[in-house]
Amino acid sequence: MTTFSIITNASVALLSESTGRIFGLDAQLLFDVLVQGVAVFILFIFVGYFLINPVRKMLEERQNKIAADIADAEKNKEDAAKLKEEYDAKIKAADSEVSDMLSAARKKALKNEETIVAEAKEEAARIIRGANQEALLEKNKVKDEVKQEIITVATAMAGKLVETSLDEATQAKLIDDTLKEMGDDTWLSK
Repeated sequence: MTTFSIITNASVALLSESTGRIFGLDAQLLFDVLVQGVAVFILFIFVGYFLINPVRKMLEERQNKIAADIADAEKNKEDAAKLKEEYDAKIKAADSEVSDMLSAARKKALKNEETIVAEAKEEAARIIRGANQEALLEKNKVKDEVKQEIITVATAMAGKLVETSLDEATQAKLIDDTLKEMGDDTWLSK
């Protein structure tokens, strides 16, 4: 046996020898139990009022704060989702705008290309016309020079013929015939 059980048995034996009962129930014991019960009750009220109520209040505040934080987090999550949708819409709009700008730039470049090609063709046609006109003027100038040479040669020949035996009427007729053969354009050229 252990020492505790020996002491317990000895104390029970002492109580039972002095009063004759195993458990002595008297007024003092009842009063002690009642005082201890009131003391425990007062202790529970004191602990409840000064310890449990503040802890309970602190837990309620913490629970309310956590609930408010969760509500704020949900609200922030919703706001973030809305912002994401707005940014996605803005990105799509920006992509569409960029596509439109690129399309407009391509159209403008094609139009500019067509304009430049048309202007180049026009310039080439103008240069060709100018060259043709210059060639025509040069041709006419050469014709005039040839006619002038012919007139000079004809005049020299006519001079020799006149020296030999032409009268004035024949000489005038010869000059008129020569002028008619050459045409009026020769004398009117610029």
